[in-house]
Order: sequence, then structure tokens, then C-alpha cells
Amino acid sequence: MKRKVIEKLESIVGSDWVVVEEDQMQDYLIDETPEPVRPKPNPDVVVVKPEGVQEISEILKLANQESVPVVPRGGGTGLCGAAIPTKPSIILSLERLDDIIEIDRDNFTITCEAGVTLEKLLEELEETDDLFFPPHPGDEGAQVGGLVIENAGGARAVKYGVIRNFVKGLEIVLPTGEAMELGGKIIKNNTGLDLLDLVIGSEGILGIVTKVTFRLYPTPKERVSLVVPYGDRHSAVDTVPDMLREGLTPLSIEYMEEDLIERACEHLGEKWPVKTRGSAYLYIIVTGNDEEEAFSQCEKIGNICQEHGALDVVIADRRREQEKILNIRSNIYTALKPDSVDILDVTVPPAEIGKLMDEIEKIGEKYETYIPAYGHVADGNVHPHIMKEDGKTPPYMESMKEEIYSKTKELGGVITGEHGIGKTRIKNLPQAVGSKYIDLMKKIRKVFDPNNILNPGTVVEDD
Repeated sequence: MKRKVIEKLESIVGSDWVVVEEDQMQDYLIDETPEPVRPKPNPDVVVVKPEGVQEISEILKLANQESVPVVPRGGGTGLCGAAIPTKPSIILSLERLDDIIEIDRDNFTITCEAGVTLEKLLEELEETDDLFFPPHPGDEGAQVGGLVIENAGGARAVKYGVIRNFVKGLEIVLPTGEAMELGGKIIKNNTGLDLLDLVIGSEGILGIVTKVTFRLYPTPKERVSLVVPYGDRHSAVDTVPDMLREGLTPLSIEYMEEDLIERACEHLGEKWPVKTRGSAYLYIIVTGNDEEEAFSQCEKIGNICQEHGALDVVIADRRREQEKILNIRSNIYTALKPDSVDILDVTVPPAEIGKLMDEIEKIGEKYETYIPAYGHVADGNVHPHIMKEDGKTPPYMESMKEEIYSKTKELGGVITGEHGIGKTRIKNLPQAVGSKYIDLMKKIRKVFDPNNILNPGTVVEDD
């Protein structure tokens, strides 16, 4: 990085908040993208840690003057390489923007700076005892600005929706350095084109989010977990549409298979607490305003499960048991990661998820490999893992991935439901959307960022 750029950054934020030492930058060069498909980071970078909007604005203006790319950096929990600098860059870390500004109990909102972690947000709300932020994408080290620009999903989307459904207002700094407010605490807003919605899910190419206002809900008073084993996959997934048609909308409905549960248990040194074993499982979390409401839902759900051939319906109402089951489910990914080449994020209409998983299994048989898959069955989002072969990336990886994407598209689906395109999925984007779609995205990006300095090589290819 040019010395004059480093000196100007030091004059903006102070020398204590500019990092140039190689050993101190390593954690800023990668994210959680599996190593075999992770983009190679460019080591010619400088990490800068501004404390507010004014400093971010000045950094972006400097970047435009010097034609230096800027890569926004949150918690580094992404899975598609969006936060990895692939060119000589300024890495703009938002970690110092970590204040929770306001909890507005009357308007059911929380406003916080973009560097606040999901863990900190949830802990703050726990102290209120009656306000609830439903989304939980998984890693609580994620920062809220990252949740917004990735439009994060997670297990609870079936009842409450993804992050997009919770963002009421944003403060952003445009790539050209201007700051602006979008949205607010209002419920209705029909004032021109919806730029707020455009920024959500933009993966850091349209602006840097500095402040977020989220919608909150009243805290459910009761929470009960159900684990339902089945003898086969289709009996499990076919239960879900009937459940939803009856007006039963649990907090989450997760699909798991026996071998993945065993792998997660071995990884954690835990024992699966459900005695009745099956080849496929639904893991359902039910909430209610009181014990009677929650258990009434459980009874109705249990009856529907049994009508679809459930081998058992196990109710976990003690908190410790609930947390144990949730921890095992959450660590399927962690258990698979060391042997994974890539983790996909395909999504189909919910009623098609059984067909999609059958097709994934057939593709695995064609290539004589195992493709473990699990996911959020009620919203059609499944995560197939492409696994290493003899410890290496298999030569058929790209072909197999393209076939999975092709079958997903045939079933009316998309290649990513919550992880995004980032830098690793750009080559697959033409398979998912038409050339006109990509062209419009490039033009929109150009309007926001005429010099292409913000997170180049992400979402769409550079011209």
C-alpha cells in the first residue's frame, strides 16, 4: 500500500487505528468461507478502524482520489468470500461502531451502530425481558451491519422472516463519501423508490451501513422443542405443508438426518438425548404466550406428525435439554467443515424440498460421492456440502455444483437463499439469472459507485 495513503488514513483516524503489521492483519484477510473455495487474499492491504460516519466519509473520499478499493469488514462470519480483499485494498473495519443507541419500547425498535454483534444485541434485549429480536442466522459474532448487507436468514425465518423483514431504518455512507438516512421507525413509507430495500442484501457494494434500526416483537413467554424421528425423508418433509395449512407456524422447523446428528454429537462429545431413532428428523421449536398455548400447539403438531408416520414425538420443555438439542443441530456445519470443500445454500419453494433432496442424492450417486444435506425445511432452504475426496478437492466439484444448481432452478428455486453471491458464486450467477438481470445490477452499482472502489469483485464481475 502506498505510504502516502497510509499517512492520510492516519491523519483521519489516528495512527493507533491504522494497522499495517502483517501479523496483526491475518484475521482481517479471511472469513468463514471453506478454505478450498476461499478467494486468495491480497496481502497488500491496510486495516483502518474509524469511529464514526465522518471518518468513514473521509476514508471513502480518499479512496476515490487515490483509486484504492475499500472492503467493508464486519464480524467475518460470511461463507462466500464477500469480505476478502482480492486486490490491494483498504480494509474498513466497523468494530469500533459498537454502541447500542436506543431501545424504543413504545415503537418496538432497537437502534444500534453497525459494529454491534448479534450476541451483544441479544444480551441487551434479554435485560428488557419483554422485547424479542427473532432472527438468528447462527454465529452470534456476526455484526448487525453484516446481517443487513447479507440479508441473513437462519432457522427462525419460517415464522418471522429474514433480516429484510426487520430493518426499519439505515444510516449509510455512499461509496462517494456522502452520508444519508434511509427509512426510520415508520410503518408506512411510499416516498419514491425503496432504496432501503435495495441496500439490504447488497453485500457491501452500494454503501457502508453505519447504523441500523430493527423492528422488535414481544418476547414469547413459553418455548418448547419437539424432536420427531421418521423412517424416511419424505414422511418428514411432507409433514410440513400440512402443519402450516393448519395455521401452525413454529419458530423454526429444521430437517436433519441420522448420520449428521451422530457426526455432530461425536464432534461435541455429546449424546443425542432422543431414544427413538430414525433415518430423518424434524426439529421444531414452538412458542406461545403461555404454557397452555404452547402445549396446545405441540399437541396439534404431534398429531399431524403421527399422521405422516412419525416414529415418535419427543417433547423437550426443560431449558437445558432444549439447549443441548439446539447445540447439536447448530454444530452439524462445524462437524462437517473440516472435510468440506464448499457449503451450498440452495432454496426451492418449500413443497419441493423433498424432490430437491432426492435430486441431490442422485447427483451424489452419479459422482460416487456423499453429499450431506440439512436445512430449514419450512422455507425450502437446504445446505448440501461438497466433501473432500482423499483430503483434496474432487475434480468433479464444479460440474456437480452446476448440476445441483440446475436441478434447483428446474424446481423453481435459486442458488442462494441466505449466504449471498459474494466472490465465490459470481461464476455461477449467469446460470441463475439472465444477462439483462446482471447488466441492470452492474448499472445500479455504477450509479452508487462510479469509480468502482467499494468491494470490487463481489456479487457481479468488474467490467
